Amino acid sequence: MYAIVEIAGHQFKVEKDQKVFVNRLATEEGKKVSFDNVLLIGDGDNVTVGAPAIGGAQVGAKVLKHLKGDKVIVFKKKRRKGYRVKNGHRQALTEIQIENIVASGAKPAAKAEKKAAPAKEAPKAEAKKAAPKKSTAKADDFKKIEGIGPKIATTIVEAGITTYAELAKTTPEAIAEIIADVRGNHVTDTWPAQAKLAAEGKWDELKKWQDELDGGKA
Repeated sequence: MYAIVEIAGHQFKVEKDQKVFVNRLATEEGKKVSFDNVLLIGDGDNVTVGAPAIGGAQVGAKVLKHLKGDKVIVFKKKRRKGYRVKNGHRQALTEIQIENIVASGAKPAAKAEKKAAPAKEAPKAEAKKAAPKKSTAKADDFKKIEGIGPKIATTIVEAGITTYAELAKTTPEAIAEIIADVRGNHVTDTWPAQAKLAAEGKWDELKKWQDELDGGKA
């Protein structure tokens, strides 16, 4: 039996006991995690396709370790200007091992816990939903950071980071986890440093550095 499941914004074809490298997960090493967004399940000649996901289907896995991927060399050159910049990037990854594939009847434990808690604290839940809208209006314009678009800016604000100073204190790994569900190849390495310059009002210095950046990476 195999399944096609979406994990941290990417789709994977997985089988039992298979080891997979995915974008960094917030789960601790050794803990178990489950994924409910199963798009397809194949069992011999029987293939079940979701619309888009299969109700009651689930893929269970165990987090083996957190690590960084192989270095990717990024080289930029501007013709006839003598400009050359060579840098590297290592993506934050998590290695997981697939433990089981359930075709139907699975209980989404994580979702059940989320539904149970607000039932007792409905007023607080409503307050939390309203808070991001207020903070969004007062939040700094993260789109001025090279590599951050409107969708990522909104996602970061909804996570409770609303100022350049707060973003500057956030690690690239933590930012990568926050925007894990936003599609695209995002390199967060320079975002805290850019935010620090913005928080200090060093816009000229930031602009000069951004002229050397491409999508948030040097």
